[in-house]
Amino acid sequence: MTLTIPPDLLPRDGRFGCGPSKVRPEALAALAAVGDTLLGTSHRKPRVKDQVARLRTGLAALFDLPEGYEVLLTVGGATAFWESAAFGLVEQRARHYVFGEFSSKFAKATAAAPWLEDPDVIAADPGSRPAASPAPGCDVQAFTHNETSTGVMQSPARLDEALVLVDATSGAGGLPVDLSAVDVYYFSLQKGFASEGGLTVALVSPAAVARIEHLATSGRYIPTFLDLKTALDNSRKDQTYNTPSVSTIFLAAEQVEWMLASFGGLEGAVEAQRAKAATVYGWAQDRGFAAPFVTDPEARSLVVATIDLDDTVAADEVNKVLRANGVLDTDAYRKLGRNQLRLGMFPAVDAADLSAYTACVDWIVERLVP
Repeated sequence: MTLTIPPDLLPRDGRFGCGPSKVRPEALAALAAVGDTLLGTSHRKPRVKDQVARLRTGLAALFDLPEGYEVLLTVGGATAFWESAAFGLVEQRARHYVFGEFSSKFAKATAAAPWLEDPDVIAADPGSRPAASPAPGCDVQAFTHNETSTGVMQSPARLDEALVLVDATSGAGGLPVDLSAVDVYYFSLQKGFASEGGLTVALVSPAAVARIEHLATSGRYIPTFLDLKTALDNSRKDQTYNTPSVSTIFLAAEQVEWMLASFGGLEGAVEAQRAKAATVYGWAQDRGFAAPFVTDPEARSLVVATIDLDDTVAADEVNKVLRANGVLDTDAYRKLGRNQLRLGMFPAVDAADLSAYTACVDWIVERLVP
C-alpha cells in the first residue's frame, strides 16, 4: 500500500537526521555565491585562512570562551580525535562514562593504547546515564555531552584534578555547558553546526594546552596526523596542518553567525532547543502508541529525541512511508535494536517542521493500525 501524506501536513524541510544533519539552504546559497573563488584554492593563503579565522572567532563568541581558552581545529572526525587524545591528552589513565555506542568508543581507544593503563569505565544501560564521581589515579575524566545513539544527555563536571574531556559531537551548540568546568570540549561540525564532516573543533583550556605541550615533548611517539601540538600550532595561524574541506569550514562559519544573530549566544540557542524538545516529548507522552525512550526527563536530550513505539506500530513501516514522502532519516540507531523513531532537533531544524513531523506520524499511524 502506497500512502501519500497530504502536502499541507508535510514539513517545509524533511531532513531530521542525527548526523549528517540538515544544512540550511541559505548557507548553501552563500557557499554557491563564493564557491568559484574559494573552493579549489590554497588553504595556506588568506582567502581560506580568513574563513578559518571567521569560524574560530565565531565559536569563541558563541561559547563566550573563558580567558585563556583557545579554539583548536584538526582534520578528521571524532574517531581521529579519540586517537589524538589517547596520544596527546591522557598521560596514564582515563575515567570514561559509557552509556551508549559512541561514549564507548573513546574508552575502547584508550584500552587499546599499549602506553596507557587500562581505563576506568563507569557504565550505565542505554537510555540512562552513569553518575559521575572523583576518579583517583586517573588524569582524564571523559564525558559524553550527548549520546547520539540513545538520546541521553549528561552534563560534565569537574570533580577532581583530572583534565575534563567532553565529547560534544552532537551536543555542541544545543546543550548548556559551563566551559570553566571543562578542559577540552570537542565536536565535529555535521550535527549542531549544520555543516559537513571531516573536521573537529576543540575548545581547550590553558591546563589542556599545558598537557598537550608536555606530552609532545615527553618522548612519547605521536603520529603527526594525530599530534595535537601540531594542530594547535596551525590553529593559531588560522589554518589546519592537513588540507581541510573548505566547504565544511565555510558552512560551519555561516551556521555559527546565524546562531549568534538568531539567538544572541549559546543561552538563547539552548532555550530554543528546550522548546523544540518539549514539543516532541510532549507529543509522545500524549499518544497511546508512543513514549519517550529516556524515562528520566532530566536526561532527555534537547538535540536528539528517541521515541519508542508500541508493538502495534512498526517504526520501520512508519519510516518507509515518511521517506517515500520526503521526510528523511528518523530510523532508530541500528545497534540499539528498538522499535523506535530517532530524530535530530538541532538548531538548524525549524520548530514548525518538528510539529509537522509529529502530525505526519499521527496521520500514518491512523492508516497503518487497524
